[in-house]
Amino acid sequence: MLLKRTTMLMLAIVLALTTMIQAVSAQSAEQTVITLSDAGVTVDGQAASTDASSAVYTGADIVYYESGRGSSYGEGTESDAHSAEEASAHTVVTITEPGTYRVSGQLSKGQLAIDLGKEAASDPDARVTLILDGADITSTVAPGVIFYNVYEPYSDTEDTKGVVDLSKAGAQVIIADGTVNTVNGSYVAKIYKEGTTSKLHKYDGAFYSKMSMNISGGAAGTGELRITAAKEGLNSELHLALNSSNVYISAQDDGINTNEDGISVTSINGGYLYVNAGLGAEGDGVDSNGYLTVNGGTIVTMSNERSPDGGIDADKAILINGGTVTALGTRNDAVSQDSKQTYMELAFASTQAAGSVVALTDADGNEIFSHTAEKAFQSITFSSSQLKLDTEYHLYVNGVQQQYTGNASGMMGGGGNRPQDGGPGEGNRPETGGMNGPAPTGNPPTGDFTPPANTNGTEPDGAAANVAGSTAFIVTEAVSSFSGISQASDASGKTRVSFTVNNGAGIRNAATGQQAVLEQIAASADVPEQDIQVTVTDVPSENYSETKLLSELKGSLSDIMPEADGQYRLTVAVVSTNETYTGVSQWLFTIGGLPFTDLNPADPAYQAVKALYDKGLMVGTGSSSFSPSASVTRAMAITTLGRLLGVEAAESSAFNDVAAGSWYSGYVGWAAENGIVVGNGKGLFLPNQPLTAEQMGLILSRYAELANIELSIDELLPDQEEQSLTRAELAIVLNELL
Repeated sequence: MLLKRTTMLMLAIVLALTTMIQAVSAQSAEQTVITLSDAGVTVDGQAASTDASSAVYTGADIVYYESGRGSSYGEGTESDAHSAEEASAHTVVTITEPGTYRVSGQLSKGQLAIDLGKEAASDPDARVTLILDGADITSTVAPGVIFYNVYEPYSDTEDTKGVVDLSKAGAQVIIADGTVNTVNGSYVAKIYKEGTTSKLHKYDGAFYSKMSMNISGGAAGTGELRITAAKEGLNSELHLALNSSNVYISAQDDGINTNEDGISVTSINGGYLYVNAGLGAEGDGVDSNGYLTVNGGTIVTMSNERSPDGGIDADKAILINGGTVTALGTRNDAVSQDSKQTYMELAFASTQAAGSVVALTDADGNEIFSHTAEKAFQSITFSSSQLKLDTEYHLYVNGVQQQYTGNASGMMGGGGNRPQDGGPGEGNRPETGGMNGPAPTGNPPTGDFTPPANTNGTEPDGAAANVAGSTAFIVTEAVSSFSGISQASDASGKTRVSFTVNNGAGIRNAATGQQAVLEQIAASADVPEQDIQVTVTDVPSENYSETKLLSELKGSLSDIMPEADGQYRLTVAVVSTNETYTGVSQWLFTIGGLPFTDLNPADPAYQAVKALYDKGLMVGTGSSSFSPSASVTRAMAITTLGRLLGVEAAESSAFNDVAAGSWYSGYVGWAAENGIVVGNGKGLFLPNQPLTAEQMGLILSRYAELANIELSIDELLPDQEEQSLTRAELAIVLNELL
């Protein structure tokens, strides 16, 4: 792990140094100087040409969404459209040849466009470096700056796993030291190719590139780029990198967007990035349709405070390998555990007001993080080199200490409606059925085998709903997310209350295509409904988040519940502004997935467990627990193997300690008759003894010989052969036989 982290750090340093060297080289290379002015644009001191064959010319028509067009024109609405008179008032400055261009001056209605021709994408020499040296560009109908056609070093189908080097990209932007550059831009709604519904134009960002774009600072990194956007701020249709630059974005929608689905990478390698997004109806701070990778710099992002958006959002992995990240939103997408730098994800039980001061201290009271929120928020993602693993931290909002009741591993233990591990959940778990063939008679031993249940999605989740919480925020290799954060009652002086849902029954899991039922919410004290906030998010946070006051949901609680497959968390809490009460209760539930709170979809064994669970071959040790680290007994292993293979159970007298008619005897009998198990050589099978990895290997090799098949499973078994096999490891191994 240390080697991996060091390698990534060195890569980030190399990229930063490469970018700095290239920026210095570009500023010392031969340059064309473009001076913008409403009175007339000059190029190297001469009036700009109007000839489209020139390296720089003015007079091109601006691409915009025209008003008064019918539905066959595009997908824009009248609010997206502009008149021909407004568009014609803009001066378009177009660069048509590779080179370095230093741009300064002001266009109050204009656009800077770069278009080296349709063949440029495959030409490594088709590179333009823009040095912004005090440029001020405003467009009210389209992007203020747009790269149309330049060299593209990457394929739009190449999955880079979040790592890109854009030093050779055709779109290079350098922010000159000591300068302030502003781009105030609009956007172009989707315009169809004539006679089709295929895209001809669609440019959502005020500063836009159709190709990968690399933005850097000067040698000292003191320049600024300030973007104000009528829709989205800084956009690339493929990849985008920010290096040693100072970028400030104010956007009605997303602040930054890279939009090739599953492929795009937004890479932040240094400098300072400030994003205030979602000033309209919605919007994420940084939104990548692929990956978001942070290797360095200082990033402060915030999203819309009303829509379910986040300061950071990515459809693929979010990797934080360095720098300082402060991202606020109603929800943030989950950070990948492959990140090389420690991070903390904080999900508050209720919305925190604009102006709130959030601070994190270590156990000695030393402050390592403090932020004053400019907008209301419910989620914060924080990462810094100061944040350490296995270290106790305390969280404060406006000086009041906070506590949490849930984390990345599910709810904290204690209380609630969790059944005893090993037994049927809540007494309503069926004892038989759902197997391949008839189930054997007899009662399963505690902790070894639980007959399948929840195949119809009706079992309660069993997650602890009401717990005391903890004020010790400790990030470990396994836990980085903390939920249900609210004021600690001892610190706030308020009375703590708890909640129940569905008359104490909790939230029952639902099958695919069904909606989990939420019919009733009750508090243990007389809290006004307008002071109770209800929030549902997916776990880990990726796609779903809804939050309402209970007073807004009166008579329609189901409106907040999701329908798509996944694992979700319901949080019911007193709003932080209530002067008398504090408190939060949480429940986990699933739709169409595993009901276990101790297995995360990102766990290596998850898909294997799900495959076996869906076939009724392995089930939980409780209604919401799978106990992946628990040892597997010899009886359980043989029974599960036999059920997986669909063998015919057969009683046998081969072993003195296998009682006829027990839940496992028929499968042990089958295994003994076929030479798959031999016992201890003294007539004993030892059914309740933990199975070792070595023994499992022997069982499977004997079965493979019997069935005349080849199995390559050695690499799936633990390295230490005497180590007891766990339930998770058994699932991974047996999944290979499906």
